[in-house]
Amino acid sequence: MTVAIVAGEGLLPEEIARRLAEGGSKPVVYTLRENSDSLAANALDVVPVLSSEIASALEDMSLRGIKKVMLAGFVPKTLIYGSEALDAMSRNFLASLEARDDHSLLGGIVALLERFGFDVIGYRDILGDLLAGSGVIAGRAPTESEDIDVRYGVEIARVVVPLSFGQSVIVNGRSVVAIEAMEGTDAAIRRAGSICGSGVLVKMIKLGQDSRYDIPVVGPSTLNLMSRAGLTCLAVHSGWTLILSPGEFSSVAASSDISVVGVNY
Repeated sequence: MTVAIVAGEGLLPEEIARRLAEGGSKPVVYTLRENSDSLAANALDVVPVLSSEIASALEDMSLRGIKKVMLAGFVPKTLIYGSEALDAMSRNFLASLEARDDHSLLGGIVALLERFGFDVIGYRDILGDLLAGSGVIAGRAPTESEDIDVRYGVEIARVVVPLSFGQSVIVNGRSVVAIEAMEGTDAAIRRAGSICGSGVLVKMIKLGQDSRYDIPVVGPSTLNLMSRAGLTCLAVHSGWTLILSPGEFSSVAASSDISVVGVNY
């Protein structure tokens, strides 16, 4: 059965498409990104979709007989502020939400898809081998000061991540330098680099989060950004964080002298 991927930016939609294609079932990709060339080789079809065209995308899926949908990749949450450019379905969807935090937005999209008869499937069956383990994952072991900051960051994340506006906390010397919000992890890393040029990044999932969408994702680009910002340690939620391009990820961690560890609340 053909799977549809609603694809934002990043490597995650590409990895999912590649694995589905290798399994003998190329997906139809509904792409929200500006350049979709990297998705074409592993897709049955690539359908450009403006963020304002939810209704037309659902109609196209139905006409193709698609029943299963995956949500993957970064889509700027700032789209909710351009309501004048949205179609009627999009405006009605936003108006129906009691809150517009990450969990409410994505959960609402899943509920909308299910209401139209689509089955939203998760990443674990396809990408389970990419989930982070515990302890040192890549690079060197953390220093004593990094370990202290990681444990402090986890305590902060325990409080703020359940509020559903971001998954990342950046700490330096047991002080919170930056907390991810609508801008996304990459922008939060850059912001932290401009403030102090050092620290650790802690990235966790909200406990009880629906794992079919919005689970933490890191990759080589995360480490490259950290290196440019001066961050020296990455702590990710063990068993819940996807590590893309693991071979390259480990190589970048080693060459950048970054410690990557898997932790829990």
